Amino acid sequence: MTAALVPARYAVQLSGPVDMDGWREAARRLVLNGIPPHDIDWQVDGVGDLLSADRPLPPLPQNASVLSVPRAFPERAATVACHSDHDRYAFLYRILWRLASEPKLLEIASDPDVVRLGRMEKSVRRDCHKMRAFVRFVQVGEGFDERFVAWFEPEHFIVERNAPFFVRRFTGMRWTILTPKGSADWDGENLSIGPAASRADAPGEDAQNELWRTYFASIFNPARLKVKAMQAEMPKKYWRNLPEASLIPDLIKGAEKSAREMIDRIPTTPAPHHAKVQERYWTKAEETAVADGEAATLAELGRQAEGCRRCPLWREATQTVFGEGPDDARIVFVGEQPGDQEDLAGKPFVGPAGRLFDQILEEAGVDRRITYVTNAVKHFKFEPRGKRRIHAKPNAGEVKACNWWLGNELRLIGPDVAVALGATAAQALLGRAVAVTKERGRTLEREDGLKVFVTVHPSYLLRLPDAATKTAERGRFLDDMRKVKGLMGA
Repeated sequence: MTAALVPARYAVQLSGPVDMDGWREAARRLVLNGIPPHDIDWQVDGVGDLLSADRPLPPLPQNASVLSVPRAFPERAATVACHSDHDRYAFLYRILWRLASEPKLLEIASDPDVVRLGRMEKSVRRDCHKMRAFVRFVQVGEGFDERFVAWFEPEHFIVERNAPFFVRRFTGMRWTILTPKGSADWDGENLSIGPAASRADAPGEDAQNELWRTYFASIFNPARLKVKAMQAEMPKKYWRNLPEASLIPDLIKGAEKSAREMIDRIPTTPAPHHAKVQERYWTKAEETAVADGEAATLAELGRQAEGCRRCPLWREATQTVFGEGPDDARIVFVGEQPGDQEDLAGKPFVGPAGRLFDQILEEAGVDRRITYVTNAVKHFKFEPRGKRRIHAKPNAGEVKACNWWLGNELRLIGPDVAVALGATAAQALLGRAVAVTKERGRTLEREDGLKVFVTVHPSYLLRLPDAATKTAERGRFLDDMRKVKGLMGA
């Protein structure tokens, strides 16, 4: 008996893994000639059904009708064509074949082919998203030869589809993305798609990778850690090509401890005596507050400051802590801001740093009765740590807002010299950032003629851990106060 011959099938040779134009042209001719899906062998780079024969594609039939498909299908098909499933083009033709007789097919959510189409489409889109999120460029060369090269391992053939995104994102730099499923190169003007590459073609780490690790560690939030969710968003298969991935095991290991520390720092309800002082103060402030007009005396200026709303710090502070001293003081000492004890007492320089300050002034021979003490910022800025309130440095906006009060204090007093105790005070007095370590011990003159002597804040001496260093710095501060005394009336 003679063996039955296998019927010849139409062989369609596509030019590459993603050849939507070739598929579209062949599919149109085949479907309009009524060729069913099982009679076609779709080949990519010569890979196809071994039983197929070279049966040429039929020409378009005479008077061929227009092939009509739902508006969404071409874009969805172009997405699925990037999928790594070797059967993707045959599957897309089956959808097209069915649409010829079932124009509402894509609206049937339960249809197995429609379900599969959606899953493949979603997988490609997800892979595109991962590529955009996890590509890490490494600098190669310098100057005219500078280029940035990245290695990525996509699941699907998405390089050509995703390359325009990187052109838009990194237009100003020359870059190359290498993957096992193709490559993309941008020279600053032209985009070209190239063949697949291997990991050996990509460069190793550079200094930028350390920046990635620093950034990743700084944004890691242990309180919101969900390992399964994190691995779903950043699957382990991408880790080997991400510099920051080396930190993940240790960050996960220490997450519980870090989360507990964060909880310990959560603000608690203020102590009852704090609330009572605040209530009493603000009731008085509402009764005595006046408009921010030009005060004629320090007492009037102080009453105005009680109702200050120039920056948001007043909301959490107990009360305004205004300056203290005689109207004709010859020296004005300016600190940064009130501390915890000053905030409760309503008086400046009454905490540990203030007591040390008084001791050193006495040793230097500066008569405290002819000095005026105040702060660049009049409200206590703090960070709650359980039941404690930890000092927080005022920002430039808060210093600038409060400068209105300091300027009026200086106007009403007219001192011989103003002493900036620390960088914030120096910034407030001089209107610019000042490096205290560089300017310490110097006298700077403002445009209005006021002499400004720069030194450290007494609290700096209290923070020094080493006894010998603390003794030496106390001596330096004492010398600074003696220089200030010499400037009186100079």
